[in-house]
Amino acid sequence: MADSNPERINFRDVQFLTSAPTLDECPEDSGAEVAFAGRSNAGKSSAINALTGNKKLARTSKTPGRTQLINFFRISDQQRLVDLPGYGYAKVARSMKDEWQRHLAFYLEHRECLRGLVLLMDIRQPLKEFDQQMLTWAVSGGLPAHILLTKADKLKNGPANNTRFAVEKALREQGLDTGVSVQIFSSTKKTGLDKLERKLGEWLALEESPPEAD
Repeated sequence: MADSNPERINFRDVQFLTSAPTLDECPEDSGAEVAFAGRSNAGKSSAINALTGNKKLARTSKTPGRTQLINFFRISDQQRLVDLPGYGYAKVARSMKDEWQRHLAFYLEHRECLRGLVLLMDIRQPLKEFDQQMLTWAVSGGLPAHILLTKADKLKNGPANNTRFAVEKALREQGLDTGVSVQIFSSTKKTGLDKLERKLGEWLALEESPPEAD
């Protein structure tokens, strides 16, 4: 069970580590990682930049879907954030999109240091096919997932909360609610930022090594 009061992580010190076109070129599979994934218009880069307080850390683009690499960001020697390739609007061949999906699936299923998946969805367009596919991979693999319903500043509080309730209900009905949590989020207004930080802190908490026997 995760520590209810994990050591608070300073996400303001996060730095770019490396980009990997394939899993073979990812950093060593050790420590703790949390991956961010979402369709190309979900505001993934904006959320990472809001979390870290660095508007230039994760590139934002007016042409969604340009991120084709797995980008790693260093929190500490044993803690990382991972920006997975966006999917949905990229003007690339179907074969390239299929290749991205294979990399995503392999990463989610085989990366042993992966502690959780943050799945971003535009609050006005939640639970699209890609979102459900990612959740299916996570739930079937026993990987905790946390849904960020982004761009919540585009809606008033009532409709935003109604969407969250509707998403939670849909997940229960589809059997995709095991280990999955949902929150409202806005990168622009920093809505839900503290809650996201707490969730990441739980997942990224490093286990202390047991004392050596005398």
